Amino acid sequence: MEKSVPRRPPRRRSGRWVGLGSGVRLARDVGEEAPVWARMRAWAEQLPDGTVFTGLTAAEAYELWLPPLAPDRPIEISIPSGVRVRRPQVDATRHRLPPHSHGIDGVRIATVAETVLAAATRLGLLDLVVLVDGVLHEQGCTRDDLEEVARSRRGGPRLREALALADGRSESPWESLLRMLHEACEVPVQPQVELFDDAGRFVARADLLITGTRTLQEYDGAVHRDRGQYARDRRRDSRLAEAGYVRHGYVAPDVRFRAAMILREADAALGRTYDPTRLDAWYALWRGSLWEQDPRSGQFGPGTEPADGPN
Repeated sequence: MEKSVPRRPPRRRSGRWVGLGSGVRLARDVGEEAPVWARMRAWAEQLPDGTVFTGLTAAEAYELWLPPLAPDRPIEISIPSGVRVRRPQVDATRHRLPPHSHGIDGVRIATVAETVLAAATRLGLLDLVVLVDGVLHEQGCTRDDLEEVARSRRGGPRLREALALADGRSESPWESLLRMLHEACEVPVQPQVELFDDAGRFVARADLLITGTRTLQEYDGAVHRDRGQYARDRRRDSRLAEAGYVRHGYVAPDVRFRAAMILREADAALGRTYDPTRLDAWYALWRGSLWEQDPRSGQFGPGTEPADGPN
């Protein structure tokens, strides 16, 4: 079932404005309101009746797991079939039947499931798998909800393809990317596995365990550079080593630029010969993804990767 959407704080009035388009202005100081909500509210006053914000605009408003996006990209809306909107700042799709949506303080926004379906027409497969992982993990909607909207709808085939690869156990976007790297390279992994020592005592929970081995492949987000977390990590490493586990920790630049190193370590754990041709499937996914952007031009990069979940 869809989760209810929290109301956003009201916009704080300001005497300073920035133009978003002809007749559309946004206060420079929007208080605590997220910028995407402020933009949608400003546009909602000028767009025709029946407008529904959707796609990547709605996904950003829901704070879903997204790749780096251009800050000046058009807003994405769905409008009735008999209506036209011709503005360079607006990417409009016409509909015969409007997508299911919520009305929130004057802004009508597509449901999470409808948002993901619309995003499926804009994103590469890898981007979409990460997005679906996040929706399932955060329980923004159910897998059944996504399967329902993917039936005989535009974007449906790509969404069904992503659903077949998605796993809601991932706890961060980069953890999802690391999982997909392994799966594309034919390295079987199990996400979020509870580990025990030979006496049956709980040791830790692993991001990824290479199936049939005692080797862990984990994403180390920004939270792991905190002094207190660093000390906890070292104690965890000691427990893992005492229980016979081998842990490899990776950061965002490793996933971006050093996939071969990650595969070499996985192949060694599996006792098989390193074969670089296994990377071809991963590189094909990566090249079709917005995550390939230069870290300096996107929202994440070295030193600013999103934090991963607790282990």
